[in-house]
Amino acid sequence: MSSALPKIELHVHLDCSLSSTVVHRLRPDIGFERYRQTFVAPPKCTDLRDYLTRALKGIELMQTAEALRLVTLDLFDQLQADNVLYAEIRFAPLEHLRGGLAPEQVVQTVADAVREGTARTGIPAGLLLCTLRHYAEAQSLDTARLAERFAVAGFDIAGDEAGYPVDNHIAAFRHAHAKGIPCTAHAGEALGADSIWETLRHFAPRRIGHGVRCTEDPALVDYLKKRRIHLEVCPTSNVQTNVYPTMAGHRVDDLYRSGLSLSINSDARTISDATLNGEYQALRDVFGWDDRHFLHCNLEAVEHAFAPEALKAGLRQRLRQAFEHPGPVRR
Repeated sequence: MSSALPKIELHVHLDCSLSSTVVHRLRPDIGFERYRQTFVAPPKCTDLRDYLTRALKGIELMQTAEALRLVTLDLFDQLQADNVLYAEIRFAPLEHLRGGLAPEQVVQTVADAVREGTARTGIPAGLLLCTLRHYAEAQSLDTARLAERFAVAGFDIAGDEAGYPVDNHIAAFRHAHAKGIPCTAHAGEALGADSIWETLRHFAPRRIGHGVRCTEDPALVDYLKKRRIHLEVCPTSNVQTNVYPTMAGHRVDDLYRSGLSLSINSDARTISDATLNGEYQALRDVFGWDDRHFLHCNLEAVEHAFAPEALKAGLRQRLRQAFEHPGPVRR
């Protein structure tokens, strides 16, 4: 059973992962049906830009310190239900200033809530700060400086890949690299191989968020393999944003068979109505994946996690033990 497997989650957006429970707590007038209608996207969106319009609903509710805390703790409950051993949680702090919070307050609040969530659930987690494609250069650089100030686990760029070039974000990634901050970057989702090449050239990330359209260029696949650049693959999200017409048409099995380093992730749990348990079960049903596939992907996730080596060593041991001796994972 997929629900019994321990999992690593490297790609999940905090502000796109509000359960109906926490939404109702923050807005008691929003019942389950209204939640489904306004926060969850249809199974097939026009494209990434259409998909991202749903993110605004969650962000609107996350404009106070208490709301940020509750949403973060709610995500830990979801991770626990998915039997996650380690997670990296990302969000764009500059999206949460409308209620009067300063950027530093936003990051501090979420960082504190991550520590609280870890204490409650036993799930260690790293925090990644995102700049967004539509940001000005100053906003992007400010986000990188926040990542430095709070010594978070990593730095990322998300948003409308097709609508905005890389130019405004080169300085931010240079700053992150200069300060030793690990970087990942969304690419190869709304656009193809050329976008991934551009992202690699200008941002030099260790990982690529999504990256699934690398299959359009065999030379790029070879490059990613040789450089051991990890792909954070989110199957349901990719189908929903129309990268692929159906799950059966997804290239995740081809990516795996090619020898690329990849992990399976939920991305935006609210918008996609996704869980890791569901992602794993879909890969079983559609591609015939079994425990060997999932163990390999989780070990790759640990290898490429922005986490201390001591933590990684413990995660590897727990994964191997759980897969070799099936049964409840003890925290």
